[in-house]
Amino acid sequence: MCDYSLHAFPNRLAAEGEELVVHRFGGGSLGLASAADVCPMNTAPSGRSTWNWSWENIKSWFSPAARPSKKIAAVCIPPGATLVLKDIPRGLQRELGVGEMEEVTFVETSANVNTYRDAVRFKNQAQILLQALHEGQRVHVVSLDLAEAETDPVRRHEVLL
Repeated sequence: MCDYSLHAFPNRLAAEGEELVVHRFGGGSLGLASAADVCPMNTAPSGRSTWNWSWENIKSWFSPAARPSKKIAAVCIPPGATLVLKDIPRGLQRELGVGEMEEVTFVETSANVNTYRDAVRFKNQAQILLQALHEGQRVHVVSLDLAEAETDPVRRHEVLL
């Protein structure tokens, strides 16, 4: 659901159809957060980047006034949920034998406490901890219910188009 290291942060359950990003939280751990919470000023409603790369905008990004006043919530995913992992770096693509965008299943690797256990499993059975993903990678929540995703292939694959 949410790795042990993220329990100090506000958290909530993901919603189907939601766009998430891999985010580095204050304690240094990676987790999932809403794209709208992490990048509110550079994400348009269409999902396309609208950031204007000027020196003024870059300087304002580092300004204390530009920092969000609220903590970003960790978004928890239940085991068995179907996701689409996007922006997979070339090195990970080669290492795992996957493409730049892949449908994955969210899994927990163990029930041990005080250990990273959140991972994604690819169709080829390759598995990677969330902590090994790259900050900023996008994740689309297809289904939070494994049975529903398996019985509705049209819904499961429509996000890939």
